[in-house]
Amino acid sequence: MKVDAFDFDLPARFIAQRPVSPRDAARLLAVGEKLRDLTISDLPSLVKEGDVMVFNDARVIPARLVGKRGDAKVEVTLHMRRTAGIWRAFARPARKLKVGGRIVFAGDFAARVTAKGEAGGVTLDFECAEDDLIAALARLGALPLPPYIKRHGLADGRDREDYQTIYADRPGAVAAPTAGLHFTPQLLAALDRRGVEQVKVTLNVGAGTFLPVKSETLEEHRMHAEWGEISAGAAAAINAARDAGGRIVVAGSTSLRLLETAADERGHLAPFTGETDIFMTPGYRFKIADAMVTNFHLPRSTLFMLVAAFAGLERMRAAYAHAIDARYRFFSYGDACLLERSATS
Repeated sequence: MKVDAFDFDLPARFIAQRPVSPRDAARLLAVGEKLRDLTISDLPSLVKEGDVMVFNDARVIPARLVGKRGDAKVEVTLHMRRTAGIWRAFARPARKLKVGGRIVFAGDFAARVTAKGEAGGVTLDFECAEDDLIAALARLGALPLPPYIKRHGLADGRDREDYQTIYADRPGAVAAPTAGLHFTPQLLAALDRRGVEQVKVTLNVGAGTFLPVKSETLEEHRMHAEWGEISAGAAAAINAARDAGGRIVVAGSTSLRLLETAADERGHLAPFTGETDIFMTPGYRFKIADAMVTNFHLPRSTLFMLVAAFAGLERMRAAYAHAIDARYRFFSYGDACLLERSATS
């Protein structure tokens, strides 16, 4: 299938640079047999007792660093931990970095390049213990905002709060599970009163989520891998809800990718720890999720391909055209949609 099928024109003025406040005042486009313009605070009225909502509790770490290779400036964004002190990263500029070369971020904080890959990818071995690395990132790092969020320099103080879900718990992500940015304590309490169980899973979203699809066809694209975990308790809660006739509603594409990785063909979920590089495109048969809350995604992106697979390509084209006409706000700090799974998915 051609990647061009997932292209659309989006005027830059619709790309949100800051979130709305409060978070649950963002708009929500309900996408089913018809389109309905709502707000996130309407979500409890769209679910029912016995449903389960699945959230990604990954916490974004300040993974963007600025260092020196000799006298030359180098920007580094960590995107996947391999082992203690060893991370895959994107570096800019990367072409002058050599295997064995050293990047100094502060007098007591440096890393050595142990491998180079494609698209500016490198592997870095930090010259410190893991606890010292986390402390150094907190001191010297910045949140790695998506490239379409424009700042004068690094992420600012507002971003440190805005670009983190209120239930973020497990550090390791370098991009936020952005559907979760809309949830407030009041909204979670309303879901609880509705009788909707809330289950947490973890997928450490990587910077690879922002990489463009450069191939001409979906079949040629190589999906980036991300680390995730589903506990035995989370799997049991989701299985019990399905067995009792409840719906599984996922908050975000990251939660969906993890569940689909761990589910068997019968839709039974097993505990899971490991990496996933699942790539869901039209024709994929979903095994577990019935509905999803997700933000509006970039054209030609793997995320737009995922929602097209879930709700139907023509339905999503119509929904996005409506969202543009109705001046919805797009991407990480933008508005959201609630998608019902297509009967053919």
